[in-house]
Amino acid sequence: MSMNLEELKKLREANFAKHKKKKRDYYLKSKEKTQKNKYKDYKAIDYSEELNSENFSKNIKLIAKKQKAHIDDRKEQIIQKIEEYREKKQTYYKENREKRLEYDKEYREKKKEELKEYRREYYKRNREKILQKQKEKRKKIKEEE
Repeated sequence: MSMNLEELKKLREANFAKHKKKKRDYYLKSKEKTQKNKYKDYKAIDYSEELNSENFSKNIKLIAKKQKAHIDDRKEQIIQKIEEYREKKQTYYKENREKRLEYDKEYREKKKEELKEYRREYYKRNREKILQKQKEKRKKIKEEE
């Protein structure tokens, strides 16, 4: 009473499909439950009420107060992080001074070459315009004299 390979594959696929369906149903059910619990405390917002000129400025002030309170609560942590960053940066710059100087020198040379090339290209492209402007300036100077 042995099954052949094809029947076993079909049986396995059917069982796997059943398992996936069961798993998906469970996921959807639990998601539905959490969605209901998640939004049970929320109330509908009346935007005409919230955004009118009187309430709008009050709400903005409230938000600003909350943000300031949050920053004040974290002030020590923020200052500590900034100090750590400064120290880390300082040690990095001290340790890698030579590398940085070499890199800066290479960077400046590269930029200088790029600028020279750009100027050459610019002059080639606009040669006629530049020459015309120079001629006009010379004429003005001669006329003034």
